[in-house]
Amino acid sequence: MTRDSIINKRLIGLFLLGFLLFNYPFVSLFNLPVFVLGFPLLYAYLFAAWAVYIVLIVLIIHSRPRGES
Repeated sequence: MTRDSIINKRLIGLFLLGFLLFNYPFVSLFNLPVFVLGFPLLYAYLFAAWAVYIVLIVLIIHSRPRGES
């Protein structure tokens, strides 16, 4: 497999993960009257999931295949 096809497959998987993380049924699980560091749980979840999602995108885009330096 070429490097581009591996990256494309990982990005498609990441898209599906993002679809799951930010879709209504899953997001509604965090819509509770609970506060995390002074922020509602829903806002804390959305911010944290978004930040992790961006970090995963960067790691996938800038990853090098094994054996390449």
